Amino acid sequence: MSTNQPPQVSTADPSPSGPTGEVVPDARRRRTILIAVCIALMAVIASVSGLNVAQPDLAIAFGASQSTILWIINIYTLSLAALLLPLGALGDRWGRKPMLLAGLTLFGVANVVAGLATSAEVMLAARLFSGVGAAMIMPITLAVITSTFPQEERGRAIGVWTGVAGGGGILGMFLSAALVDAASWRWLFVLPVALVVVALVMALRSVPNSREKLVHAFDTVGALTSVVAVVGLIYVLQEGPERGWTAPVTLLSLGVGAVAAVGFVVWELRRRDAALLDVRLFGERSPAGGSITLLVVFGVQAGIFVVLFPFFQAVLGWSGLLSTVALMPMAVLMMMTSGLAPKLAARVGARSTMASGILLAGVGLALMASFVSVGGGYLSVLPGMLAMGAGMGLAMTPSTEAITSSLPRERQGVASALNDVTREFGTALGVALLGALLSSGYRGAIDSRLEGVPRGAADTAREGVANAIGAADGAGTHGRELIRAAQESFVDGWQQAMWAGVAVMAVLFLYILARGPVPRDVVVEQPA
Repeated sequence: MSTNQPPQVSTADPSPSGPTGEVVPDARRRRTILIAVCIALMAVIASVSGLNVAQPDLAIAFGASQSTILWIINIYTLSLAALLLPLGALGDRWGRKPMLLAGLTLFGVANVVAGLATSAEVMLAARLFSGVGAAMIMPITLAVITSTFPQEERGRAIGVWTGVAGGGGILGMFLSAALVDAASWRWLFVLPVALVVVALVMALRSVPNSREKLVHAFDTVGALTSVVAVVGLIYVLQEGPERGWTAPVTLLSLGVGAVAAVGFVVWELRRRDAALLDVRLFGERSPAGGSITLLVVFGVQAGIFVVLFPFFQAVLGWSGLLSTVALMPMAVLMMMTSGLAPKLAARVGARSTMASGILLAGVGLALMASFVSVGGGYLSVLPGMLAMGAGMGLAMTPSTEAITSSLPRERQGVASALNDVTREFGTALGVALLGALLSSGYRGAIDSRLEGVPRGAADTAREGVANAIGAADGAGTHGRELIRAAQESFVDGWQQAMWAGVAVMAVLFLYILARGPVPRDVVVEQPA
């Protein structure tokens, strides 16, 4: 890496050391560490998507509007994304194990409160603190791996972590849907609490503590401006589709977020080696290529889910539980190829592995866009889903390793946070943009199919496929015709969104071929 770092001293629990002086627990303990941090990560990831399956139940329980329900869901992601960088950096300074344990405790307590909540206000507060706890947990889980595992095993461990990060959301949705169907929405919070308890016990016994004594003071200004920038920009992506992209609050949030982001970059450039995040890193191929790949891949994944769930439920008529089961083959293949990616990267290089994964994911999008149909059902999208899952798994692991390997050991909390915040931005961006393309394509396609349908039912049908199905009863003899028109228009909108995704993946593929990671970007730590 081209940037120079000041002297640091790393302290850790007594344990056998490698040649550079870092802690190297024995093989059995390393396996336990990996299981512990992956369970903790699973709790965080499952909570991102779990409440989506219980929106109607929450609205009834609290007498809340759809806007309030969306805030209950989104405030978790907002607080998580905003605090990743500052808390990741503090974990490097205060100690990664204390930060992990504190985050697990806060996260667990907040989820207990959420499960017992009697009002929307209590639920909002509980979700906010859950997000804070998650921001303490998520970067530390990866930092523990990168600072504990020896170089020859690090890629495989990151592959397991990446598989959980990528497939854990789908698994979380499945378990959440099963709990809602079998019991009630309050049982959704049993899963993260149970995972937290297991992770706490295992972390206490196995995770070593490591902290860094850095020469420079904590970058408070950088931390605050990063929080403002992330909140402003994520808020735009979450609320823009609901409030409108030109609404005053949307434009104000965009302006505040953009100004804060520019201010953050300028400040960090002035701070140089004392910066919260050395933005000069993005001039190097590994961190830039890894970050852009994760941004796009997670954006496309999130956008796919926006499309697939309405397709399964409104077009195929499946339940929420069956819809999540239908996603499991994609999740399983993603997790499998995440584990295989390090072996492939060791043979052909990270850049070739990332490019292969991006190409395969793009082919999957093209397959879904080409063959999806109302009559074809699940089998018309399954081949594309499998290709997408395999491609994403191949791309994510070397991208994550490209980011973490570009920063030295004492900055692994920051490196992990950068990896995580990139994923969160990608997710929000993908949902907003691909969701908007889907809606636009649907509205453009359905108008020509509404001839003869009563005006009230037709106006309702233009709002979305689920609205059209709900309005079918009021359309008289045109009810069946209205449902078919909405389903076919949804597929048209799907194809528009998927082809846009193919174009984005093609650009990313060419970028990685030209500017993907090369071995010389990786940090080589010098012996102490």
